[in-house]
Amino acid sequence: MRICLAQDPPCPYSLFGMDVAVILMPSETLLTESNPLILDSLPDLSPNDGGCPRRARLQIDLMLLAIEALYLGGAEEMLAVSKELELESIIKNRVAFWLMRNTNPLRRYTQRRSLTIVEAKALVAIACNMARKLTATIRQLLLDSQQLRSRNIPLSENLQLAEYLERFRAHFRSRMNPKRSLVAAYDSDDKLNELALNLLSKLLFCTGTAGMQRFWVSLFDGEVE
Repeated sequence: MRICLAQDPPCPYSLFGMDVAVILMPSETLLTESNPLILDSLPDLSPNDGGCPRRARLQIDLMLLAIEALYLGGAEEMLAVSKELELESIIKNRVAFWLMRNTNPLRRYTQRRSLTIVEAKALVAIACNMARKLTATIRQLLLDSQQLRSRNIPLSENLQLAEYLERFRAHFRSRMNPKRSLVAAYDSDDKLNELALNLLSKLLFCTGTAGMQRFWVSLFDGEVE
């Protein structure tokens, strides 16, 4: 029996009165798909259990929450960025994205499973990519907040800053579990405003040279030796 390769012209062979063509697929399709290239720049800093530590899961989700407060339609834009970065093999759809973020132990509907290191890398890549796109906005908001405070002017006097802080407070209160002690500690607008501004500073940190790598390593401080 003659075997035809996929790139050869059709070569039917008579077998029991029937024309048969056997196609061999390229061997590369049998290989396991490798991780997206953008994740190769992030070192493997896995604790003993192999999953992403609690503190890291919490910090990653809060960073994404701040981005959502900065950018109307931020969740949809994050999924679009996931495709741009070729992360579809890890973040297959919005449900998968939601489940990953719900590994944050402070969430109302937190997932019991941990976040894998590869999933955490993908979320960090999205957060840092979004932060770079919003660099000008982040810088301006931080500058405005510093100027207002230096003059003892309420932050609410700046419209853009007030909108960011209001959206962040709304997102935090609607998505985090108020029964958690750490969530309950943010029991006032002022405390949530401080958290929101602190997250802006961290997002700006991500936009600098090797910002994604530095942010990734910072998530594991004290977790690994």
